[in-house]
Amino acid sequence: MAARRVALKAIDWVAFAERVPPNQRGMFNALKTRTDAISAKLASLPETPAAIDWSYYKTAVAKAGMVDEFEKKFKALKVPEPADTHTSSISAQEAEANKNAVSYVEGSKARIAQYEAELDKFRNMIPFDQMTIEDLNDTFPETKLDKVKNPYWPHKPISEL
Repeated sequence: MAARRVALKAIDWVAFAERVPPNQRGMFNALKTRTDAISAKLASLPETPAAIDWSYYKTAVAKAGMVDEFEKKFKALKVPEPADTHTSSISAQEAEANKNAVSYVEGSKARIAQYEAELDKFRNMIPFDQMTIEDLNDTFPETKLDKVKNPYWPHKPISEL
């Protein structure tokens, strides 16, 4: 029974420890210590509970029929194990998180490629101290004056004075 319970989930403590922030290291160590203690206690339990010697109790108990009644009730007793209702939702959350992580990585790779292209543009351009206004406007089109939007630049129209 203990082996079956232990085999349900194994925790990768090394991978878990890598993700713990430094300010929560104490809580992590307390959790690991407590989990190890519970696992050790669970592993020390036998697979099946010790058998009850009903014949000994029949000879030792004075009241007749009491041990037979207890034996009958004990054999009829079934301890229900709680149903696992959260593993499926946790697995769904894990799949969703993995999907989000993959999409984030793909987006990051696209941004990296865009930034690399921009960096190549900066590496290959004429130095600023050697540029003319035309070179600046060719390299950075957003610096070009928009005469339709600002026809009087750098001066304001007389009507606005």
